[in-house]
Amino acid sequence: MTQVRQAAIPRATRAPGAPWRVSLLTHRPAAAEEFYGALFGWEFGPGPGRRARALLDGQEVAGIGQSPPDRQFPAAWTPFFTSPDVDLTAHQVRLYGGTVAVGPLDSAGEGRTVVAADPAGAVFGLGGYAGPSAAPDEDRHGLPVWTELITYETGRVVRFYEAVCGYEQEPGTDGLDRVTLHSAGRPAAALRGAGRAVLRDRGAHWLTHFRVTDVEWALARVSALGGRVREPARDTASGRSATVTDPQGAVFAVLQAPA
Repeated sequence: MTQVRQAAIPRATRAPGAPWRVSLLTHRPAAAEEFYGALFGWEFGPGPGRRARALLDGQEVAGIGQSPPDRQFPAAWTPFFTSPDVDLTAHQVRLYGGTVAVGPLDSAGEGRTVVAADPAGAVFGLGGYAGPSAAPDEDRHGLPVWTELITYETGRVVRFYEAVCGYEQEPGTDGLDRVTLHSAGRPAAALRGAGRAVLRDRGAHWLTHFRVTDVEWALARVSALGGRVREPARDTASGRSATVTDPQGAVFAVLQAPA
């Protein structure tokens, strides 16, 4: 069996609100493993419950779980953020207009977790994991490197995440409705208000970005593996990125570091 090392969320802190892990809920996990293994070079090992661990060089980078067969959940990537007190944070989610969907509950090997939705309906998770920090300088093909909330407008949800996760905000300077959330002085996530351009079939949602060495290669590979290019590659301050879906419809982004 492949030895599993500490989860590889590339951040230097496990402070409240820091990124912890990303998890895919999908209808056909075996097909998802085949797709992401071919795209990112992941291998897979058993995880808690019905979840598999996606591994890169033996290091956990993501989780893949099966949707309940009696529920018509869309395939989706969900980011999890750290919480020093998951039960209290779940109470704050409700208090500030969000919804608790699952938990809080204890999971073997992962501590206490909860899955929730913000006031605009975007789903995210919280975990009380208190293990060692992930290495901040790791930046390899296939690693999750950033997460961004695509929502209708940022004002209300910024206040929600500040209250629930203790974030500080840094408004954008380009005149657009963009905010960067900071945890312990470090960027943790971004919020982008897209108004009516929010995808009609998804609504507000978190978008996980995975590092790729060549974004054009990645887009060709996604298409060849049965996925779809949703938004073509474009240059951003963080590098060249594009939004895609896997064959089961889960939306994610691929991001090539700036030259």
